[in-house]
Amino acid sequence: MDITLTTPALLFPALSLLLLAYTNRFMALANRVRALKSQYQESHREPHMRQIQNLRRRLLIVRNMQAVGIASMFGCVLCMFLLYAGLAAAAQLVFGASLLALLVSLGMSLWEIQISVDALNIELDDLQEDEQQRRQTRAAENTDAAAEG
Repeated sequence: MDITLTTPALLFPALSLLLLAYTNRFMALANRVRALKSQYQESHREPHMRQIQNLRRRLLIVRNMQAVGIASMFGCVLCMFLLYAGLAAAAQLVFGASLLALLVSLGMSLWEIQISVDALNIELDDLQEDEQQRRQTRAAENTDAAAEG
């Protein structure tokens, strides 16, 4: 297989958008961590601590996604340099490694999405528990009112 200078350059737009998406995801997680920290300091509720633990895992994954994505882009640039220097065989190996790094990064992205679903389930479980407690409280108040009347 022969590759030209334009072959690795084709990945630049995709990698740039991917890294931007990863950065946006990281910033959203950072904001959520700050919000949860203040909520936890006020209430010390167990679901908040579970969310914080979940976010810690997700932050590590997003950091690694970014690192591997950057390595993929670095490999594309190195591939272009190797092609320019006339080292086509080395360029092919580096380009292949860049594609593998991109696959790893995308795989980690999928893993992080699955963990984010766990975070949403924690929120939904907490909401459901609050609603059940509210209904029980209302039922107890109605029972007390009926006993008095």
